[in-house]
Amino acid sequence: MKADQDKCIACKRCFPYCPMGRIHTFKRHDKIPGRVFIEIDQDACTDCGMCLRANICPVSALFQPEDPWPREVRRILSNPFIEFAGSQVPGRGTEEMKTNDVKGTFLPGEVGIGIELGRPGVGAYFRDVEIVAMALMGANIGYQLAMENPVTHFMSDKTTGKLRDDVLNEKATSAIIEGKCKLKMLPEALEVLKEAAKKVNTVFSVEVITKVPPEGGVPIKPILEKLGYWYSINSKNNMGLGLPTFKFYDDEK
Repeated sequence: MKADQDKCIACKRCFPYCPMGRIHTFKRHDKIPGRVFIEIDQDACTDCGMCLRANICPVSALFQPEDPWPREVRRILSNPFIEFAGSQVPGRGTEEMKTNDVKGTFLPGEVGIGIELGRPGVGAYFRDVEIVAMALMGANIGYQLAMENPVTHFMSDKTTGKLRDDVLNEKATSAIIEGKCKLKMLPEALEVLKEAAKKVNTVFSVEVITKVPPEGGVPIKPILEKLGYWYSINSKNNMGLGLPTFKFYDDEK
């Protein structure tokens, strides 16, 4: 995101709308003495488009240039209105469990594990995303990446979690690594993530997904409680209303 120096009046009305905080500096106009405009820190900006969509600039100075690769990955993950071609879903992730009733992505005995690196005000560079991805793929836990996820698409080696070198210095408001493994490997996976957290210069949260069995109950709940992990009760739930329904068990009609 940039501000046109010929239009900007440095009113600062856009400042509160930036998820990355005050990443702006005042600059002198190149040709007009005494004129000041706002320059956006291009390294810190994630091209989320929030300031532009807010329509707050009184002189329409804000604009989003068509950036070449690799900078364009910032918009793909940070702007929720940009649809990633690989997933055909706007935003930085996939449908996760939201379509599990028809796709059967997460089967009984499996656990989906997603790691969302970054948050508004912090963000995440892809070099940190790579650290976590390679830690998961390097551990002997059978972690399988979600192939339609944007982060997976940016990997040069999907067997190791290595990202393309040309995206490592790019930044997103947040980025999600998605995949799954056997439910019995969840404790080991969480331990891997705990160690990876010590090596990254950002924050991340972890999502865990399981299929609820016919008899009820949440298989991951006793595992998390035994290991002493806090978990939010505010969860996403698939109600199983989609059609045609995926057959998870042999005796299902």
